[in-house]
Amino acid sequence: MPRGPDILYEDDHLLVINKPAGVLTIPGRQGEVALREVLAEQLKIASELRLVHRLDRPTSGVLVLAKTIDAQRGLSRQFRRREVDKFYLALVRGVPDSPAGLIDVPLAPHPRQRHLMTVLRTRGRPSQTEWELVERFKRFSLLRCKLLTGRQHQIRVHLNHIGLPLAVDEHYGGAEALCLSEFKRGYQTSRRGPERPLIDRLTLHAERLTFTHPATGEPFTSEAPLPKDFRATLNQLRKYGR
Repeated sequence: MPRGPDILYEDDHLLVINKPAGVLTIPGRQGEVALREVLAEQLKIASELRLVHRLDRPTSGVLVLAKTIDAQRGLSRQFRRREVDKFYLALVRGVPDSPAGLIDVPLAPHPRQRHLMTVLRTRGRPSQTEWELVERFKRFSLLRCKLLTGRQHQIRVHLNHIGLPLAVDEHYGGAEALCLSEFKRGYQTSRRGPERPLIDRLTLHAERLTFTHPATGEPFTSEAPLPKDFRATLNQLRKYGR
């Protein structure tokens, strides 16, 4: 059983978690354990939790689940109407020329690799991502992205489209892992074995969600702290990557 997520908020209607990277949101084809099963084991929840949105398996961060049908309907309506503000932190390769921008290009399934997405101006669906520079390094940048639409792999494809792919994203312009030797001058190879990567999953974290609580009608915001691997990578970049 994968490690359970941290609980960020819970009441009779909602459960908000910080999903660890590597946990499936929905069950995969190979019958792997998915999020609801992990939560059921962790919290001993008898009733079924209801998903209203997803995060890619390698992405960490804030995810909200409904505990009731009414909450599920209310939240799903807000996501469908784009009334939910979704913010992500993305560590990318390269440094932007401006402090902020809007990526507005249509996306569609890749014509030959159906599990991937691509920019397709003629038949793609409208897709918009706002971004701002949070922290600059010599060869990398930390960006905050706001999704204005919710297409599959949207941030990953959009950032790669403008020449700023995620630092780790083997499908969309990044690498399989990020190692200290990439940016530390005079890095010495260890005799104890091959170098271990600082991070070897998507350098993308769902930082914050803001929506209307489906039961109270009040504004609701939840923020997920960065996981250990992401924090450690940023600390090394601040030390050696400027």
